[in-house]
Amino acid sequence: MGQQLAGNIKTVATLTAALMLSACSVFKPAPPPAPPTPPAKPVVEEAPPLTAKMAAAQSDLTRMVEIQDRLYRVAAPLLIDNADLCKAQARNLLGFTAKNKYSYPGDFADAAHAVLGYGDRLQVSGVLPGSGAARAGLRKGDALVAVEGKPLPTGPNAETSAAAIFGALAGDHAMLALSVKRGGLAEGLKIPYTRACAFKVDLGNADNINSYADGTRVLITRGMVNFAQSDEAIAFVLATDMAHNMLGHAGTLRMTNTIGSIIDDLVAVRPDLSILIGSAGVKPVPPDFDVAADRLALYLLARANYNVEHAHAFWQRLSSQYPASVLNGYTATHPGVAQRLAGIDRTVAEIKAKQSAKKPLLP
Repeated sequence: MGQQLAGNIKTVATLTAALMLSACSVFKPAPPPAPPTPPAKPVVEEAPPLTAKMAAAQSDLTRMVEIQDRLYRVAAPLLIDNADLCKAQARNLLGFTAKNKYSYPGDFADAAHAVLGYGDRLQVSGVLPGSGAARAGLRKGDALVAVEGKPLPTGPNAETSAAAIFGALAGDHAMLALSVKRGGLAEGLKIPYTRACAFKVDLGNADNINSYADGTRVLITRGMVNFAQSDEAIAFVLATDMAHNMLGHAGTLRMTNTIGSIIDDLVAVRPDLSILIGSAGVKPVPPDFDVAADRLALYLLARANYNVEHAHAFWQRLSSQYPASVLNGYTATHPGVAQRLAGIDRTVAEIKAKQSAKKPLLP
């Protein structure tokens, strides 16, 4: 409507100028000036009425964002401090994520606008602690305007389009010049890259007590977060799935597509939980694979300054409360509990000996 009004005003102004020129050309006196037109009132986009459905969406979205922020915080040292162990899976990362209201479907788009202040423009939704972005001063909520002088896209599909722009610049720059708006003011930041394990860490919107690793991603369900309770316990789960990815276990077991499909579904705001009926097609992981992953995971944890001495108690508690008979639970897909606990004890003793001797923590 604002554009139509502006167009009408422009048309009126043009016609008025034309009439004045015509009057001068035939030497007729100009008519008295018309009284000034009062300025048009700005059109304010009103927020949609708060329905019970939208209120529920706002509550759900707030909780999701809180948990996802927590996962980023817990995962940060695991990803950054173990880049040398990830080898081919390490990348130069900018260390932040960005979203706009179109990142969320349906009612959640309105909720993202109301709760998070998201609009058409991408805003920083998370900054990886310890990353180059964090050191450069990038903050959650910063609106992304341009990178290396190139305007960043807005509206639907902005995330995908912006990722392509950042990706094209990655090989040519040691750091990126990023223009942002913060509190309505323009800011210019130089964002250095961060060498880190390039595993995407996601929250699964489901209440089963499980986590999944498809080779490039790690997903931990809301149910597992609630069960784990502490950041340390969440780190135990994330590190173990990182280790499975580093060891290529999903590919070896030919489970990459199956697990990938589960992750694709569970990251949705409203996932189709029917995909979890039965075993969801996930094969049990052989005990020797789990023992190897646990060993590597404990090194990842120790190098990230997590206390590995509590790992045995956590995995034992999990297997006791949610045994292998619980479908879609962690122990159902990782049933070799006795072998795992014995391997964890050996590796913890090994790590403590290396720490005491001040030897490098290399598995």
